[in-house]
Amino acid sequence: MEAVKAGRSVYFATLADIVSSLAKAEREGTLRERLRFLCRPQLLIVDEIGYLPVIPGGGNLFFQLVNARYERGAMILTSNRGFSEWGDVFGGTVVASALLDRLLHHAVVVQIEGASYRLRRHAELMPDNNRSRPITAPPPAPRRRGRPPKARSTDTEANP
Repeated sequence: MEAVKAGRSVYFATLADIVSSLAKAEREGTLRERLRFLCRPQLLIVDEIGYLPVIPGGGNLFFQLVNARYERGAMILTSNRGFSEWGDVFGGTVVASALLDRLLHHAVVVQIEGASYRLRRHAELMPDNNRSRPITAPPPAPRRRGRPPKARSTDTEANP
């Protein structure tokens, strides 16, 4: 919402809808145009990664989109699955690894744990085993690129 308020162009869709539209475009011979369309918005939000199974070949199509937007446009992705499960979501660890390589390169990962925000008023109705389960451990912190920072000298060293 903040991106929209700031005047940014935003496109929001579920992973299933995006993959479906890419598959349709591939069948019709318009995949390049569809990818261009999905690369136009300054922010692409992909919701529900892992909620529904991806159609065969859908992981490769989604990879093409991520690769086309890589370092060109911001993305927000939501998932109820940990990164270690993305091989199952996208039909193989090769595709999942390639996706994660590009997605996590400049990413800020926000892991939300705890009870569902939508069900907060009805927590007493939820079975105990569904109330609060962590997804997975967060990924390791990104490695710093470039030269190491210069060592700072203390005042006592600079002014003996």
